[in-house]
Amino acid sequence: MNTKNTLSISEARKRLFEMAKKVQIPSTHYILTDKGRPKVALMSAEEFESWQETLEVLGDLPDLEKDIEKAEKEYKKGTTSTLEDILSKEGYFLAEKSQK
Repeated sequence: MNTKNTLSISEARKRLFEMAKKVQIPSTHYILTDKGRPKVALMSAEEFESWQETLEVLGDLPDLEKDIEKAEKEYKKGTTSTLEDILSKEGYFLAEKSQK
């Protein structure tokens, strides 16, 4: 736990406006304690929404860890396909790349 940004709820009450400004800096948060135990996290609304979106995406991918492991094994074996290969199999044709 980052003690620099950990303080009691009583102390946070005194510094609420200051803390509200500081949490606007990305990855800045506070842990508020009650009787020395972590009780509440304070972060910006933007960061909170980002966390929520991340959790929703992870919930939509229940086998993500297994999928990543499978992809890593296929990559090491050299059995991967390029995006061009996949699109070609699906019937898409890519414009030729310009020569620069």
